[in-house]
Amino acid sequence: MTAEFRSHDLQLDPALAGMRLDQALASALPQYSRSRIQGWIERGTVLIDGRVARSRDRVLGGERVILEGEVPLDTGTVPQAMALAIVHEDEQVLVIDKPAGLVVHPGAGNRDHTLQNGLLAHDPRLAHVPRAGLVHRLDKDTSGLMVVARTIEAHAALVDMLAARDISREYLAIATGVMTGGGTIEEPIGRHRTARTRMAVRADGREAITHYRIAERFRSHTLVRVTLETGRTHQIRVHLAHIGYPILGDPVYGGRRRLTAGATPALLEALHAFKRQALHAARLAFVQPVSGEPLEFEAPAPADMLALLDALRDDARARAAGPR
Repeated sequence: MTAEFRSHDLQLDPALAGMRLDQALASALPQYSRSRIQGWIERGTVLIDGRVARSRDRVLGGERVILEGEVPLDTGTVPQAMALAIVHEDEQVLVIDKPAGLVVHPGAGNRDHTLQNGLLAHDPRLAHVPRAGLVHRLDKDTSGLMVVARTIEAHAALVDMLAARDISREYLAIATGVMTGGGTIEEPIGRHRTARTRMAVRADGREAITHYRIAERFRSHTLVRVTLETGRTHQIRVHLAHIGYPILGDPVYGGRRRLTAGATPALLEALHAFKRQALHAARLAFVQPVSGEPLEFEAPAPADMLALLDALRDDARARAAGPR
């Protein structure tokens, strides 16, 4: 991976007096994330009045700042053309409706044919943006909406919005079991102690908050709408499994697959055919990073999930109608 050099020579606004250096620079240079600025400071590439400073140092206002930093360019990920379901596109952001089965980032065993490969083919300029503009992720077998930044400035702004919980995300999930009501799950999540590819509710984990409400009940399942305050890895899957309502089809947290007693043949076939977690990112809302315009998008559940819902509804109607 190569890098692009950035150089800035500026004077800090007196209004920034009393702030930490990293905070002051993040305010003065909003095109960069605070974590990137902290990295430059730690590497000694930021001079304040000619001296190397620390992120936690307080500024007085009026200091001269000379910054020589590197922004990594993504040259290791090969652009690969693919059909992308683009819901929205402007100069700063893309909104993508990701299909189930598509990996977001290259990794071990998935070096290519990922969403990141496709994004670089769609817009080669994304090589100049961290992670090709990807601000958040969805699991391979989760479908739905994702926002992608097209500029470094938009990326920094969206990362900050995500950290401040200013990006609204709503998911549709088919949970195993019949819920009696909605609620909030506030349980910390961390890496599983023995199975390192899994996450788990742990007392020493990071804060995780999930809200859920019932959209529709079936005989042995519940369609729920889920919103996130935090964005931990596998958060919805871990939290719903923790309260005893794992997502249907989840191969990691779903446990042994449970079949509806007396289910119609069509439902049994649909349940056997559904090979992923029934989770879809259905709604996404945020403020456009430059114009400040509120943006909101919705994506209907994909065909496989709609077919499963139809089978669940037909089964419920058949049982309600009784024997003929």
